[in-house]
Amino acid sequence: MSSASALRRSQILEVALTAFSTSGYHNTSMNDIADALSMTKPVVYQYFDSKRALYLELLHHVGADLVQAVTTAVAAAGEPRLQTERGMIAYFTWVAHNREAFSLLFESSARVDEEFADIVSEFEDAAARAIAPFIAADVSKEDQITFAVGLVGMAETVSRQVIRHGRDFEPEALGRAVAELAWGGLRSVGQTRTAPIN
Repeated sequence: MSSASALRRSQILEVALTAFSTSGYHNTSMNDIADALSMTKPVVYQYFDSKRALYLELLHHVGADLVQAVTTAVAAAGEPRLQTERGMIAYFTWVAHNREAFSLLFESSARVDEEFADIVSEFEDAAARAIAPFIAADVSKEDQITFAVGLVGMAETVSRQVIRHGRDFEPEALGRAVAELAWGGLRSVGQTRTAPIN
């Protein structure tokens, strides 16, 4: 794909993200997206076979970006408590800079259509599986995954609340606060493998 084609594809995705996150899947047409880009609908179809194909690519793109942001932050932190904090801060930082993308994943018709909902669940599971090995409580691998699902769920639920109510928030402060709440639960499960409880 040429650089011009790649740029146009990126522009279509960017405009579609705004349209879908604002109006939802069913209320957004390919004509709407083409009009916003000042191009014809056939041009948009050169890049995406259908509205559904465009929406699915957006879900995969933004979901993978969120998972990457969180797992990179967790992997870079050295000890369990810091990993919990860095993961939460990374999550809320991503949400703060990608409100439309977060809305697409968790507040739009992704929750209505079964295929869309399955894709969102895949990313939630991927995030949990990625951070589970960093949970240092002395528990089974199955429980590590369970606790990781809980951590991802906390971050998602808090984010949905602040987005829904249009709240401004400081990602580091919110991340630290939620991490403190999460860490209090994690350390009560048992002794950590790599660090003593303070």
